[in-house]
Amino acid sequence: MKRFVQEGEQYYETNPWTHNEWLVRPDLVAAENLLMVRATMPPGHCHPFHRHPHREEIIHVVSGRAEQWVDGEYRILGPGEIAHLPAGVVHATYNPFDETLVFHAILSPAKLEEGLEAAPDPEDVSAEEPWRSIRSGMTPCKMLGE
Repeated sequence: MKRFVQEGEQYYETNPWTHNEWLVRPDLVAAENLLMVRATMPPGHCHPFHRHPHREEIIHVVSGRAEQWVDGEYRILGPGEIAHLPAGVVHATYNPFDETLVFHAILSPAKLEEGLEAAPDPEDVSAEEPWRSIRSGMTPCKMLGE
């Protein structure tokens, strides 16, 4: 299996929240415990409240700023700053700023135990309280394509 991912070998995708450049996942390198994606989020966009039921995550800001929520609290993160998200913890990433946000998301494990791989991941909770109204009065966000 490969141990390096070089320019042009990444896997690119766009989801409703971000443009993604997958750098580490089992179909790219021999990773069983780690996933890593470089995500690009345009100004005014977000990945609303969700959780990864069986994966731990680190959000690492590369450039721009993130309004990063973990449970009911948030911080504005800048380049070089991180948020740690234990498995199952509700979180969200918002970019209410005028600049593009680029961040790495590092998740573990890469491969879920047998029987868990069909579970929704991420699991959207943005329509549930308190998440639906926790940002009331703050800059609303758009999804890609809006």
